[in-house]
Amino acid sequence: MPFLLLSPGFPPGAAIPREFTCDGSDISPPLDWNGVPPGTASFAIVVEDPDARGGTFRHWAAWDIGGGNTGLPGGFRAGQVAPFPQARNDFAKIGYSGPCPPPGAGLHHYHFIVMALSQRSLGLKGPVAAAAVLSAAEPYVIARAELTGTYRR
Repeated sequence: MPFLLLSPGFPPGAAIPREFTCDGSDISPPLDWNGVPPGTASFAIVVEDPDARGGTFRHWAAWDIGGGNTGLPGGFRAGQVAPFPQARNDFAKIGYSGPCPPPGAGLHHYHFIVMALSQRSLGLKGPVAAAAVLSAAEPYVIARAELTGTYRR
């Protein structure tokens, strides 16, 4: 069975509901994954927008999510304490900040990526940038699953 990431909040390739963006409640959508590969000790999550004018813009990174999880409930937001560490996103906030492309910038694609890791902890301390989570996770990635949604303002 392939490693898959889905959301009850929106189907793959569809528009991300306003609730999960800066124009709504700015909370993370619920995420579900299945087909977890053997040897998974933890998960890391990254949400990024490769369509941003200045290059890839990271909206969320979280790590050391226990290997027994099969998803995350929705509702995480910047500044909120979570049961796992969260990085500083490219808005310079700790936690999730939803899609928020400049008005008139056209359709942006948001990639929600979950990585199954062979390491229980990445050993990252203190506030780190989302890009640092990707770098720390890379050597331990067993599998990666991705869900893409779109948003425009």
